[in-house]
Amino acid sequence: MRRVRPGTAIRPGGGVHARRTAGHETILTSVDAGDDFGAPGGHGRPAGEPEGSDGGARPVSRLWHVTLSVSGDEAPLTDVRRALEQLAHDHPFLLTSRYAGDHAEIRYWEEARDLHDAAAVALRLWGEHRSSAKLPPWEIVGLEVIDRETYHQRVAEGYGPPPAARVGVHPF
Repeated sequence: MRRVRPGTAIRPGGGVHARRTAGHETILTSVDAGDDFGAPGGHGRPAGEPEGSDGGARPVSRLWHVTLSVSGDEAPLTDVRRALEQLAHDHPFLLTSRYAGDHAEIRYWEEARDLHDAAAVALRLWGEHRSSAKLPPWEIVGLEVIDRETYHQRVAEGYGPPPAARVGVHPF
């Protein structure tokens, strides 16, 4: 079943024409999928498969565990804690933060197509939230991005993140 605006002309192949209303033209962005859309062997994507910007199948997103380490000049602990709490509010997927007066470690899950995308987001996180969260002017000194399977394997083997690290913002 397809939904369109009342009075919209539907093209035989499935696309939507622009229509005139009250003396002006409304342009709709729907495009014709073509007769072979979803057909086996056709150029369309299979039904239910997401479409990428190039018209092909879009890779499925995966979960990545990110550990971002930052460091710099000494800052008051109360300011660091407040800033990390604000970052956790601004970035709702923040899992845990540990901090001291001159460094911090942030761990969270990121959904991304591949490691490159997850790492790119992680490398921008501190700088993009520096002013809104009032983060210290520290630099990124470490980054680890691992897939979900590797994370769970490490935890199972006993060398994952410290078991005492609860969700939230905590001192080292």
